[in-house]
Amino acid sequence: MSTKPHTLGIDFGTSNSAAGLMVDGAPHLITFDAGQTTLPTTFFFDYDSRATLLGQPANNALLQGEEGRFMRALKRVLGTTLMHEKRQILNERVTFVDIIARFLRHIKRQAEAQTGLTFTHAISGRPVVFHGNDDPREQQAEDDLRACYLAAGFSEVTFLSEPEAAAIACGAHKHTGETGLIVDIGGGTSDFSVFRTTEAGVDILANHGIRIGGTDFDRALSFHHVMPLLGKGSPLRDTFGKGTLPAPNAIFHDLATWEKIPFLYNARTRRTVEDMLRQADEPEKLTRLETVLRDELGHELAFDVERGKIAANNGDTDAQISLSEIERGLTQPVDAATLTTILTDHAGQLHKAAEDTLAMANCTTADIDRVIYVGGSSLLTVVSGTMKTVLPDAEHTFAEVFTAVADGLARATELRGNSV
Repeated sequence: MSTKPHTLGIDFGTSNSAAGLMVDGAPHLITFDAGQTTLPTTFFFDYDSRATLLGQPANNALLQGEEGRFMRALKRVLGTTLMHEKRQILNERVTFVDIIARFLRHIKRQAEAQTGLTFTHAISGRPVVFHGNDDPREQQAEDDLRACYLAAGFSEVTFLSEPEAAAIACGAHKHTGETGLIVDIGGGTSDFSVFRTTEAGVDILANHGIRIGGTDFDRALSFHHVMPLLGKGSPLRDTFGKGTLPAPNAIFHDLATWEKIPFLYNARTRRTVEDMLRQADEPEKLTRLETVLRDELGHELAFDVERGKIAANNGDTDAQISLSEIERGLTQPVDAATLTTILTDHAGQLHKAAEDTLAMANCTTADIDRVIYVGGSSLLTVVSGTMKTVLPDAEHTFAEVFTAVADGLARATELRGNSV
């Protein structure tokens, strides 16, 4: 194995991750389970084997009903106090820095095994914003992610904005004189970049981002369309007077939020639900909630919602969110119109973010020749539909939505003399 330091481009995503480098002048992506070039950003701590499973094996363990703790969307924890709190998992007390480092170390080892190179440096994608402009957690989030890379065994990490990496990957440089907009809708953030191509390459005129993404779309669908079946809004008898009050939203909000689900599995939350159940006018609904918490079915529910979202978006007129793990035969139909209605507020935020990005670049809608979509959640019709209302005269094209950022990061590694 070569001892020469090399740089690996890594797209650590909220839902999926990828990595690559340049080989013979072209981006080469690292492969994972079953030859896939993307790796689900998921973790499963198996109670029986005491093993930590990553990616698709983690998903499989959850869906097969193995006993353990599942985690997803940990990228959204970056910059929060949760990152450095120690918690007992299997036989050790670890932080989320330790957990994410294991994931990045797995990517590093896969890359080294497949290439025969030693990767001591990383170019990491990062969203334009982790939390929001002027949010005090912004710098802490980048510092946390850097700490994860260092703990994974990299000696140096630099960051490149994800939409800028996507612009590099999408061959924008092949269209000299073009002005375009990258719309990168990932699992946790929506990033926008206005670029202009020249003979020398791609110039980024403005970057902008907001903290909504695919997991927020899942949360909205779950909270508004599924949680009522588990008691959201259900009337509870007022202990101190006559009449009823609606069940408090906090538990339902957290149960609909990927990264918050594991924190609901505790005695205090179960006691709260037991108290709600004793006061319930619709006990059958809150009994379902009790089942989810007792059997730790929150992530199975979240996956069911995600599958229903995808089916409805693809035009399946019989799309349903299956809840059979909770109650035999329980389903919730969902269609494209319902999905669009639920995501109306998100669409408005995307619309404003796109307009704000154009303003930051001193561009008008007439200046934009092409809109390029990247990120898995850009496949939602509400995204492209919203962008077409902003830029109706531009050409709208989809890149390799799941790997464009990794391709761009791989190209960026060439700047370090990393091509092999």
